[in-house]
Amino acid sequence: MKLLTFVDTHTSLRALQRIIKKARKENPDLILCAGDISIFERGIGYILFYLNKLKKPVLIVNGNHERGSFMRRVCKSFQNITFIHKKYYKNGNIIVLGYGGGGFGLRDAKFKRTAKKFKKIINQNKDKKIILLIHGPPYGTKVDKIAGQYSGNKDITDFIKNNKIDYVICGHLHENFGKRDKIKKTIVINPGPYGKIIKL
Repeated sequence: MKLLTFVDTHTSLRALQRIIKKARKENPDLILCAGDISIFERGIGYILFYLNKLKKPVLIVNGNHERGSFMRRVCKSFQNITFIHKKYYKNGNIIVLGYGGGGFGLRDAKFKRTAKKFKKIINQNKDKKIILLIHGPPYGTKVDKIAGQYSGNKDITDFIKNNKIDYVICGHLHENFGKRDKIKKTIVINPGPYGKIIKL
């Protein structure tokens, strides 16, 4: 299975064009967006319209520039776009777990509550590839290190360390676009606004 992943486009037409071009060239099975496709919710409908036209399943979570309630409502207008904040998506041999928003705290009590549900899903699908699609990065990797200090979320890192997760797709920190690292065996990627292809 082939995935096209991206984050933090912030209504950039150049980024949108690059994503569309990459989708047409690579023909991915799924497109994953880790949030912040807008600037404080402006331009969302326009971008989702063109992503929907790719006629590929698009899974998306909200970033810190989008309210979850707003994203949930607007995504319902598009046939090929699924908002998966605090939810999961199953397709063939993969499970995508979604959690959006945040990016500013070292701890997240709401994530810890959602993680209990995610843990059950992981345990019921041990033969599947598990992808965690989040906006804010986990703590302690190259994707959350800014000016020599880590700024990601420790609760997310704890969850990754204690569960079988194959990939984490995240963003939020623009300085780390394109970077990748590992937490134990889990690959953590900030794909940036121009997108990265992942082959499973």
